[in-house]
Amino acid sequence: MMQQGYQRKRRRPVAEINVVPYIDVMLVLLIIFMVTAPIVTQGVKVDLPQASSEALAADSKPPVVASIDADGDYFLDVGSSSSRETLDLEEIAIRVGAIVQLEPERPVVVKADRSIAYEKVIQLMVTLQGAGVPSVGLMTDSPEE
Repeated sequence: MMQQGYQRKRRRPVAEINVVPYIDVMLVLLIIFMVTAPIVTQGVKVDLPQASSEALAADSKPPVVASIDADGDYFLDVGSSSSRETLDLEEIAIRVGAIVQLEPERPVVVKADRSIAYEKVIQLMVTLQGAGVPSVGLMTDSPEE
């Protein structure tokens, strides 16, 4: 038996999208990308020299040259002031960091003996990158003809 005054109210369909689950998914993805981004960018970008390479521009400032000799000792030559003082990686990072802060456009190059282990060169390049050097060049000799 139905009551006379009772009518079922019709519900209108809701035409809204519930965005809360999408926001949750977006935040999870953001956290994943924030965690993985430093891992992906840890590599050192190196443009390997070709058989013949271009010289530095004549109007550029003299480069900062970080050198490794055949014994594996580190040296630093800044422009015309060249010292044969053996340095460790921390001292090179401090000195090059100060130079880069004062003159960010000054080029920085690595000069290493051909018999040096690749690991020593990479350690020096990572140290220079940690000191704030945006890009590190590799010094080469001209090919003999």
